Amino acid sequence: MRIVTIARSFGAGGHTVGIELSKRLGFELVEEEVVNAVAKKAKVSPGWVKAIEKERGNQLMNFINSLVSISYIDQLQKEKNRGYLDEKIYVDTLQEVMLEMTREADTIIVGRGGQYFLKDHPQAVHVLLTANKAFRIKFLQEYYDMNKERARELILRGDKRRQNFYKKIHHKNYNSNSLYTVVLNMTKISVDKAVNIIEDLVEGL
Repeated sequence: MRIVTIARSFGAGGHTVGIELSKRLGFELVEEEVVNAVAKKAKVSPGWVKAIEKERGNQLMNFINSLVSISYIDQLQKEKNRGYLDEKIYVDTLQEVMLEMTREADTIIVGRGGQYFLKDHPQAVHVLLTANKAFRIKFLQEYYDMNKERARELILRGDKRRQNFYKKIHHKNYNSNSLYTVVLNMTKISVDKAVNIIEDLVEGL
């Protein structure tokens, strides 16, 4: 099966490019479906998975402690049909889920470290979308109908969340060119041009 992973700066158009590429190629687009699949495999709620993705350090442990007691965790050692999720289990389960998804269909995976988990896949195109902050603010304003302040706030929050996520999976060099088949500066090219470039790379697999 062929796969495309799309890593991106928040607001650089990863979701939009993924949708258009999926239409062109007929590939399955995977975004939030990963959350549900991880939750199902770990036997926890999607909300628990999202909290793992968002929080780090003491904040994360405080969240987990608010959901489960020590006695509950002890009990899990005896009952395999009960759910629990921490950072290590999350990372391991995320990799399992991505590998399973790419065995079932040609797939586009937006975000969540696909370029790391699937780095050895023989039929993968790994894409990084970058853009300067001014472009990203404008992009969010135009595509998602929001004001400038709201766009700026979401970009700041999204950049921090992305940084925290990669710390979880123990990779800090997520913008390194060596990880990707192609790096596209969305400040310089249109969404349509980006889709054309990626489509050509996929067709060449």
